[in-house]
Amino acid sequence: MSHQRRHHILAVILLLIAVIGCQAEGKGTQKQETNKVEVRQEDGQYQLYVNGDPFYINGAGLEFGNVEALAAHGGNSFRTWRTDNGRDTGMEVLDRAHANGLMVTMGIEIARERPGSGRGVFNFDYSDSAAVAAQLATVQDEILLYKDHPALLMWGIGNELNLGATNPLVWDAVNDISKMIHEVDGNHPTLTMLAGISPELIAQIKARAPDLDLLGIQMYADIINLPRYLEESDWNGPYVVTEWGATGHWEVPTTPWGAPLENNSTVKADWYDRRYETVIASDTIQCIGSYVFLWGQKQERTPTWYGMFMPNGDKTAAVDVMHYKWTGTWPANQAPRINSFTLNGLEATDNIELSPSADAASIVVTNDFEGDSLSYHWTVRPEATAVGHGGDDEAEPEPIPGLFASADGAQVNLKAPSEPGAYRLFVDIIDGQGSAAHANIPFLVAGE
Repeated sequence: MSHQRRHHILAVILLLIAVIGCQAEGKGTQKQETNKVEVRQEDGQYQLYVNGDPFYINGAGLEFGNVEALAAHGGNSFRTWRTDNGRDTGMEVLDRAHANGLMVTMGIEIARERPGSGRGVFNFDYSDSAAVAAQLATVQDEILLYKDHPALLMWGIGNELNLGATNPLVWDAVNDISKMIHEVDGNHPTLTMLAGISPELIAQIKARAPDLDLLGIQMYADIINLPRYLEESDWNGPYVVTEWGATGHWEVPTTPWGAPLENNSTVKADWYDRRYETVIASDTIQCIGSYVFLWGQKQERTPTWYGMFMPNGDKTAAVDVMHYKWTGTWPANQAPRINSFTLNGLEATDNIELSPSADAASIVVTNDFEGDSLSYHWTVRPEATAVGHGGDDEAEPEPIPGLFASADGAQVNLKAPSEPGAYRLFVDIIDGQGSAAHANIPFLVAGE
């Protein structure tokens, strides 16, 4: 090969390397471009915009749930409760969202006045100016770290800071955090997530935290009254429903021994449908979208109360409902529906009592849209007693072994636990195609 030809080949190689490098640099630059997100009021209606395009939040509360499944079911956003959830860093959360075409309302952990357990700071004194200043500095570090990520939608300052709180200085601290965010990050709105809404609460926020761009409102069965509460509270600004879903454990009847009665997954899905249509979708003036709760699974009173998924990742009918709301079509495979569930011929509302080690029988009647062959998983667990407040971490009671002769059909025979106390009978109905249903019945084993 001639010297001249070698120089020519080398020049071509260097040119290709330069072109590829420029392309990679361009892609990297594009990935790191932040978005301009803003809330506008036009013709009396509020709307969220991302880079000038309308963006209605079809979202879910998600901390450890399946991000890919949210995108596949038609969601466009999720919210978190903190930047670093203990499993993934905030950057990893944002990167995963971006890879799936989702945007994130990033939660910022803010200290709570109330007592509590689990992640976060509790029993915080907002009269302690030094502690408040230290918190502000910590939050600023978080904002500076994540503010330019292209998956970032909004900043959620704290979660339910009004729950169990009496010191209005918390809203001064929230306002100072919001002002700091607007100073260092002019591209993303701020909000705080409220447990419910009342005239007194809104008056405090208007007076003490006017820098917020909008509010996050969190309600469950009581969400049906949200339009009236907004009017009574004189809140005419924008809001997003940052938590809603199953009827809360504080909103249901209880047994005489204090066990709350959980709706089965079919009843829950029907409520998701009604609440979305009646309250969220119907407000085209102030509501800019919602984050349904919970896109995942957690123990809170029971292992199934709030999660839209089973522990193994199977989806429930609540996911099917949201898929329909977000896409206009039903998923190809839908979760089984529960028609009835009894223990000794009685329903949960009948306050069932059994004698120690007594024989009992349970039947669940179901149907499946696609005619899939269903399997059944039965367990008995003690009633949860070490319960939290406001979503605090809870330990899941362990199943009691040896109570079922067989537990693989729609009808089972079982023995009551030998020790007196409060228990629950659980059944999971699995279609083998990634969908499932669930129900439980609390019962009391009476003493001698």
